[in-house]
Amino acid sequence: MSEFLNVLPVLACPVGMGAMMWFMMRSGNKNAAAPDTKADPREQELAALRAEVDGLRNRVRPEPGPKEQEPTR
Repeated sequence: MSEFLNVLPVLACPVGMGAMMWFMMRSGNKNAAAPDTKADPREQELAALRAEVDGLRNRVRPEPGPKEQEPTR
């Protein structure tokens, strides 16, 4: 019995880590089981605004074409 008490502190760390990993995996599966199927409306609005800004930038200063490029020296 005294030998078991000597080994108990050595086994406490691995057993405790295994238990923590098991509990963390169980709690993580609950969140992953119900994925959010709706897209965030803020992300959609942000994408639309970015596209609008890109379009306005191209209107204000269009990219130079072959004839509009500066000559190289």
